[in-house]
Amino acid sequence: MFEYLSQIDRFLHVLFGITWIGLLYYFNFVGAGYLKEASPEGKKDVLLKLQPNALWYFRWAALFTFLTGLYLLWYLDYKNSYSVGISLGSLMATLMFLNVWLIIWPNQKKVIAGTDDAAQAGAKAALASRTNTLFSFPMLYFMIYSAHISEGKNYFYEIPGVAASGWSMPALYVGTALILAIEANVIFGKMRKFMESVKAVIHSGLILTVLFALLVYYY
Repeated sequence: MFEYLSQIDRFLHVLFGITWIGLLYYFNFVGAGYLKEASPEGKKDVLLKLQPNALWYFRWAALFTFLTGLYLLWYLDYKNSYSVGISLGSLMATLMFLNVWLIIWPNQKKVIAGTDDAAQAGAKAALASRTNTLFSFPMLYFMIYSAHISEGKNYFYEIPGVAASGWSMPALYVGTALILAIEANVIFGKMRKFMESVKAVIHSGLILTVLFALLVYYY
């Protein structure tokens, strides 16, 4: 029964995830560039007609990706298949989900409404969105390849009730600290050069993915 439900849930998780991350990449790789070059009339048309509709699918896809992911986490724990890769990927996905609902969407509403602090709100939303784009690379890597990552040759610590072959506590601690440091910049920091442009955030995301992969394999 659980196996059948997990297959359905996995399908929905991937479906909602494709919608969420696809729109995230649209906003960052296509939409942001267009808004910089668009005429005032074109920008207004996007903000009033396209953006609200796209953000509706974006935020609800994020929510349902998160909810279906929770069931998958429970199922992996039930099957003793939990690993450091899944833990770090889940942490990034959770922060991305919270960024959508607590930072991006509230501030985008101000941008769409044209409030007095719309420019400041837009900057906050852009920072959270770029951070989500940065997180998305290693997050997707861990979600897809976590079964292989757990086969690293490093020393693993056994945790009661969890498959010991998938756990390295130093990797978990270091990875978690790095993720939280990046997220702290969303709340307390500013847009950094390593994710300011599309090219920069893609390169940084790929580098971050390699660092996390090496961390989980060898640390």
